[in-house]
Amino acid sequence: MSIVKEFREFISKGNVIDLAVGVIIGAAFGKVVSSLVDNIVMPPIGKLLGGADFSSLALDLGMGTDGKPVMLQYGVFINAIINFVIIAFAVFMFVKAYNAMRRKEETGQVPPPPPSREEVLLTEIRDTLRAK
Repeated sequence: MSIVKEFREFISKGNVIDLAVGVIIGAAFGKVVSSLVDNIVMPPIGKLLGGADFSSLALDLGMGTDGKPVMLQYGVFINAIINFVIIAFAVFMFVKAYNAMRRKEETGQVPPPPPSREEVLLTEIRDTLRAK
């Protein structure tokens, strides 16, 4: 089997395509959540804390060898932690809703199996004996 044919079979499997779609959607979702945190969530929190903008919080460590200031930007780290918590919560809620939907489908979708021929005959015999 040639490498090209084998690679084509590998790529055409559903798992690889599903993974690619998941990565693309995840990246887009990450950008949306980052924008939500940076533009919607953080400004009111900064306002409540006296106008502090977390992304601009930094500690000046002095000058570097190239003459530029060396900054420890812990505010960016705080924003990243808040982004992570919001993304994790959103994913948790999505998975929770998906699992609830699956459970509902599983319980309502499978009808009980019909009785076997023997069970039907035994039921008829029982009903006949009761009637006598």
